[in-house]
Amino acid sequence: MENEERTSSVSNSGGGEGSLDRLLPTITTGLSPRKRTTSQCKSEPPLLRTSKRTIYTAGRPPWYNEHGAQSKEAFVIGLCGGSASGKTTVARKIIEALDVPWVVLLSMDSFYKVLSPEQQTMAASNDYNFDHPDAFDFDLLTHTLRKLKQGKSVKIPVYDFTTHGRQKEWKTVYGASVIIFEGIMAFADKKLLQLLDMKIFVDTDSDIRLVRRLRRDITDRGRDIEGVIKQYNKFVKPAFEQYIEPTMRLADIVVPRGGGNMVAIDLIVQHVHSQLEERELSVRAALASAHQAQPLPQTLSVLDSTPQVKGMHTIIRNKETSRDEFIFYSKRLMRLLIERALSFLPSQVHVVQTPQGEDYEGRAFHGKRITGVSILRAGETMEPALRAVCKDVRIGKILIQTNQDTGEPELHYLRLPKDISEDHVILMDCTVSTGAAAMMAVRVLLDHDVQEDKILLVSLLMAEMGVHSVAYAFPQVQIITTAVDKKVNDLFHIIPGIGNFGDRYFGTDAPPDWSDEEMDEPSY
Repeated sequence: MENEERTSSVSNSGGGEGSLDRLLPTITTGLSPRKRTTSQCKSEPPLLRTSKRTIYTAGRPPWYNEHGAQSKEAFVIGLCGGSASGKTTVARKIIEALDVPWVVLLSMDSFYKVLSPEQQTMAASNDYNFDHPDAFDFDLLTHTLRKLKQGKSVKIPVYDFTTHGRQKEWKTVYGASVIIFEGIMAFADKKLLQLLDMKIFVDTDSDIRLVRRLRRDITDRGRDIEGVIKQYNKFVKPAFEQYIEPTMRLADIVVPRGGGNMVAIDLIVQHVHSQLEERELSVRAALASAHQAQPLPQTLSVLDSTPQVKGMHTIIRNKETSRDEFIFYSKRLMRLLIERALSFLPSQVHVVQTPQGEDYEGRAFHGKRITGVSILRAGETMEPALRAVCKDVRIGKILIQTNQDTGEPELHYLRLPKDISEDHVILMDCTVSTGAAAMMAVRVLLDHDVQEDKILLVSLLMAEMGVHSVAYAFPQVQIITTAVDKKVNDLFHIIPGIGNFGDRYFGTDAPPDWSDEEMDEPSY
């Protein structure tokens, strides 16, 4: 997951900042001033650093139901206020106080329109109005926020304030439990307003906002004081009075004094927590009680139970098998499994000429690319088998762990190749019991616009419950495995099963309450 925040650092700014600091009221925020020249950061993994701790935007609980469909949208908070009013500080304070995983901070600064050469010249001389609604690409902004709210991945433009243009590389951001959208014109568009679940206006004295803008634009964006003041008097102040201040009446909450108003922030956090509690759901419990006594789906393909396959299963299922033999025979089964999976990829007639000068009518893969995605950590063990038969295959990784308090799967880490939406994806996990982790992984791929009929789920061992869960939720996903066991016990262990595959393969000890879909930290 790679994914998302507005600020590029929280380090102290240098230069002529000290002369301006004395004009500002003392506000203890616990956050050091920002220093950035672009609208986005590219830090990986996505995180928020505060004076007390680091909050990782990970651990995302299910955002879909047992049918695989989206069951809840992200909670979107809109933050509006004048330039340098402290919107980013308020947003970061809310994130820190919320203490919930998987939060996206989306800045309106990223959505300035691309300037024409004439407008670039005007911007260089501080004669272009960046504080007018026409300066923003509201169509792209609305489309982006709507997709984020639906839990899908989006590409965010990166705006460079020194060149007044967008950088070539855009930032990929994934959906979240909470989205905080901030900008001076956050309430200026009716379509945008409809996407906001909570609207907050940050009200800060105009003199303080001017001093903050001077400090920011001079020290962080390389502007001169005359140009900043000219731009403020000509565009910023009139725009605030005409377009921004009137939208205060649309706010649910007005926060005076910005990030220093902890009373207001605490009230906001309490409301958001109550809204999130109403949206909680239990996917794994629903899967465990569904699809009982149903015939196995047609999308399931099981390797023929030949003496060879049966013999390898006998070895790896035996609790007395040594780790070396477990790894050796698991790899043999993985190779057979991957070869079987490749037979489900589309192909077309391809004629070649043999060394004897004769034509041979064969077949070749008919698609753009093949990408493998492993569900960490056990699924990672299948990557060598895929690489052995697919030259130059791209590999992505998804880490899903079970929350010990709720019993639900949570998305903790995500790294997918670029432009995966056009690929045929082989999704790899060694064991599937209830199907909860596999369903989350498939949902992630769909949210990245991978076509459902281009996803192949491959697993060494599956329970009937997991097969039904995945097939019912995603009927176009092809499922390939070497064996299907009938039962899952109360701890979600496959019966008779294979044990904790990751621990047996990597030689680690399983916790007493492990499940077949329990994911540990990645092994690299």
